[in-house]
This record gives sequence, C-alpha cells and structure tokens, in this order.
Amino acid sequence: MTIRIAVVDDHPVFRLGMAALLSSLDGVHVVVQAASRAEALTAITAADPAVDVVIMDLHLGDDSGVETTRELIRRLPEVRILVVTMLEDDESVVASVRAGARGYLLKGATPTEVERAVRAVANGEVILGPQVAARAMSYLSGARTAGPVPFPELTDREREVLDLVARGYDNTTISRRLVLSPKTVRNHVANVLTKLGVPNRSEALVLARERGLGGVTG
Repeated sequence: MTIRIAVVDDHPVFRLGMAALLSSLDGVHVVVQAASRAEALTAITAADPAVDVVIMDLHLGDDSGVETTRELIRRLPEVRILVVTMLEDDESVVASVRAGARGYLLKGATPTEVERAVRAVANGEVILGPQVAARAMSYLSGARTAGPVPFPELTDREREVLDLVARGYDNTTISRRLVLSPKTVRNHVANVLTKLGVPNRSEALVLARERGLGGVTG
C-alpha cells in the first residue's frame, strides 16, 4: 500500500529536504507541499486520492500548526497528522495531541525515526519521540494528581489561557506558548472575562491567582 504524504512547513529548505527523504522510501509518495495554513487546507482537502499522513510544523509564519491540525481533522477525519517541530515544551505537545495529532517528533529526529513514525501513524498508531514521550507522561501524571479543577465553567483551553494570564504573560507570549494565533488568544481572553463576569484582564488575573492559577498555591 502506498502512503500518500503532505508536508506542511514554512521553511522551504526543511520542507524540500523532508519531501526528498520521504520520497526515497519504499511505498511513500509525497503528493502535497504547503507553506501556510491556507495552502495546506486547500491542497490537502482537494487531494484525490486522499492524503494519508500530514507532516505538520507548529509555526507556519503567522499561522498555527495546532489550529491547522484541528481544522484538517474536522474536514478530513481519516487523515493522520504527524507533528515535526523544534518545539518540545509541554504546552506544545499537549496542544497538538488535543488537536488530534497522532505523532510528535522533534526536527532533530533521524531519518530512521522519521520513517518509523510515518509508517506507524499511517497504520493508526500513536507515536511520540523518546524525549517528547517522557515529558508528556510527566505532564499528564501531574495533571492527574492536581486535585479539583478551578473554574469548571471554562473549557480546558480557556483555563490554559487564564493560567498564563495569571502568570503575567501578554497575548503575544501566550500565543507563542500555546502555539495559537494572536487573534485566537484574544478571543479566548474575551470569553474568559465574560464567563467569569469580570470587566478586565487585571481582575481576571487577581481572581485566577486567588484560585491557585499562575503558579500561585495560596
């Protein structure tokens, strides 16, 4: 069976190199290359026969690979996304998995690791690089023992945004840490203020810290 691949990355050297590597593998055919969210959504949605696996970077210029992943899976539920990125922080890993990614590799991965991940994801498996897996397990273990969730009226994403607001981060920093577009972060902040019934960001920060967000325990 041929695995049909799309490579989505805004860096042309990496994108071309990844496409060349994948094209050299038996049974793998690169059918789409894209540098932006718009290019990826248009080309992958229109591909016939359908793309099997998408290699996705998390930073696509001003666009977010996480949001692109979420939208692709909404449009094409059968497509498998393998994130290949420089980002190894907990927030990026968890955001990608929540968006529906089936695999997560760092850009330092060897050609053998890339091939193994592509074939595993195409086969329906979930695969994380060794460093990523260790960080993810640590993050999830901590989440399971964290006790009652503050602000249950908020979505998980809104709570993540509020936690970063409570740490004193501005929207630009939050968008970078959560791999979201600045517009999406602004929308989340507005939703948080509405749900919490507070008039501004400063009061949301105070309330969040009172409930233990922002690294404040009491």
